[in-house]
Amino acid sequence: MSAQIVAAARAWVGTPYRHRAATLGAGCDCLGLLVGVWRAVYGTEPPELPNYRADWRDASHAAELEALAGQWLAPGAMGPGAVLLFRMGAAALPRHCGIMVGEGRFVHAQERLGVVEGNLTDGWRKRVARVLAFPTLG
Repeated sequence: MSAQIVAAARAWVGTPYRHRAATLGAGCDCLGLLVGVWRAVYGTEPPELPNYRADWRDASHAAELEALAGQWLAPGAMGPGAVLLFRMGAAALPRHCGIMVGEGRFVHAQERLGVVEGNLTDGWRKRVARVLAFPTLG
């Protein structure tokens, strides 16, 4: 199943960044990427996400990403297909997410860049707060 997740994530590369969107080629944010990959792999919508702010730096919403992802993902291990939750700046809780697509590579949606595949550098690796997994197919 990890090969399906990796292929689905890579299909989003080049999609522009759009807050709360999840439309391949038209726009998505980091959670929208997870939604789009879920749709591609399972053929259904994931559990509904509540509204969330564009500014993840807002301390009043610090736990939202972990709670949202935790609603439909399980604990996982580092490797292709894994969902990575990242702390950003001085934040203790995760505020960004991406999907591992290979050894030291991940796909994520970033403001001003859109969906990109990049290196999981030491800088990114030290920000990993949690590793999750898409549920296995029944």
